[in-house]
Amino acid sequence: MSVFHSLSIHSTRIEARDTLIVRFAVPDDLREVFHFTQGQYLTLRAQIDNEEVRRSYSICSAVQDGTLEVAIKKISDGLFSNWAAQHLQAGVPIDVMPPMGKFFTPLVAENKKHYLAFCAGSGITPIFSIIKTTLLTEPQSRFTLVYGNRASSTMIFRTALSDLKDQYMDRFNFINVMTREQQDAELFNGRINAEKCQSLCQHWINLNDIDQTFICGPEQMTEEVASTLVKLGLDKTKIKTELFGTQASTKTRRPESVRAHSDTHCDVTVVLDGRQFTFSMEKDKQSVLEAGLSQGLDLRYSCKGGVCSTCRCKVTEGKVDMDMNYALEDYEIARGFVLSCQSFPATNTLTIDFDQEN
Repeated sequence: MSVFHSLSIHSTRIEARDTLIVRFAVPDDLREVFHFTQGQYLTLRAQIDNEEVRRSYSICSAVQDGTLEVAIKKISDGLFSNWAAQHLQAGVPIDVMPPMGKFFTPLVAENKKHYLAFCAGSGITPIFSIIKTTLLTEPQSRFTLVYGNRASSTMIFRTALSDLKDQYMDRFNFINVMTREQQDAELFNGRINAEKCQSLCQHWINLNDIDQTFICGPEQMTEEVASTLVKLGLDKTKIKTELFGTQASTKTRRPESVRAHSDTHCDVTVVLDGRQFTFSMEKDKQSVLEAGLSQGLDLRYSCKGGVCSTCRCKVTEGKVDMDMNYALEDYEIARGFVLSCQSFPATNTLTIDFDQEN
C-alpha cells in the first residue's frame, strides 16, 4: 500500500472553471491494485521546483464507470494544484499511490436505505462517487444531497448531478444552498452551518428516515453539521466525515509533554511491507512519521495534518500521544490505530505496523 506506481494521464477536462478532472490510464496488470471503493482517495507525488510534493485527491468516478478519475480544484496559493493545471495532460506520467480511505459504508444490492450527504465546494468530489455508486448498486435505496456553493457557476459536477436527478427522480433529492446567488426560498440561501442544518432538518429532511450520513467540506461546516445532527437525534455512528483541510494543519508540541515521561528517547520498530526497521528518536522533537522519514524510511503520507489518514498505522507495542485526528473513527482508535504524522512516543519502546488494515 505504501508503493507509488507511475500512471500515465489518459485525459483531462475542466469542470466549473477552476477544477481539473484527471483520468488515469491504468494498465491491465495494475487494475486490481487500483480497484477502489466509492469515497476513497489517491495520493499523487510530483517533483515541483526540485521538491517532492504529495497531495491527496478524492476519486470522483463511480465504481461502475470503469475509470479512475480525481478532481483537482485550483486554489490561488496551491503549489500542487497550480502545477497540475499547467503540466498534467494526456500522456504525462505521474506517481500515484493505490486507493485509500474509509469514507464509505458497504453497499448491498438488497438494501432499502436512505442516505444523506452534506458538502460544500470541492467536498462534492468523494460524495459524487458515493452517490452515483450507491444509486447504481442499491436500486431500492434513496439519496439526499445538500450541496453548498457560492453560485451555480462554481458548482462542480453541476451537469452530472442534474443528469442523475433526471435519471433517478424518485430516488435522488438534490438541495442547492448558495451564498451569492439568490434563490426563491430563503431556506436555500446562505452558508451550510448549524442553523441552516437545523432548518433543513425541520422542513426538508426527516432524520428518523436516515440510515447513513456523509459530510465533506471545510472544517467548521463539517463540525457544525455533525454536531447539529447529533443534537437533533441522529446516532453518531450514522455519521461519517471527511475534511479537505483544517484551520491548523500543523501544531507545536506541548512543552509539558516531554516532562511526563521518564526518558527523552524511544526505540521505535516500524513494520512496513513485511519488513522491520528500528531506530531511536527523541520523544518530543518529531512525530513518528517525521523521524522515520529522516531515517530514510519510505513511509506513506500525504497531508501531515491529521486529515487524510494516508499515514494510518497500528500501535502493537507501547503508547503514543496523538495530537490531532480528523480522519480516524473512534473504533479505529480503540483498536490501536493512529496517525503517524500526529503521533509522538509516550513510552521508551514503540512498535507501529503499517501493514495492518483491520
